[in-house]
Amino acid sequence: MTKQVKILISIVSMIFLISCIWTVIILQAPEQQIILILQENQILQKIDLATAENQEFRISTKDGGYNLIRIQDHQICIAEADCPDQTCVNTGILKSQGLPIVCLPHKIIIRFAEEE
Repeated sequence: MTKQVKILISIVSMIFLISCIWTVIILQAPEQQIILILQENQILQKIDLATAENQEFRISTKDGGYNLIRIQDHQICIAEADCPDQTCVNTGILKSQGLPIVCLPHKIIIRFAEEE
């Protein structure tokens, strides 16, 4: 192997290692279980998943759209929505601080509350 190939392999290895570490940090679940549900940057609900009962509730939009929010086994997701792309439904359960559940057509964000 030439010197340039060894350097290239070292650089690629370092980038891969840094990417793996960054991914683990981003996807790590936060210690607290306080969830914020926002619509148009206004807090609709603040929920403590550690004590929340299993339930479903509907959030309606001004134009008649809706999102059905499900809390089950101390986890939260958007179970159903009438938006065209269904990205919010396909996101699944909220797992990490770095990846909120977002419904762009209805301007809804479900995320972990920031540390106080």
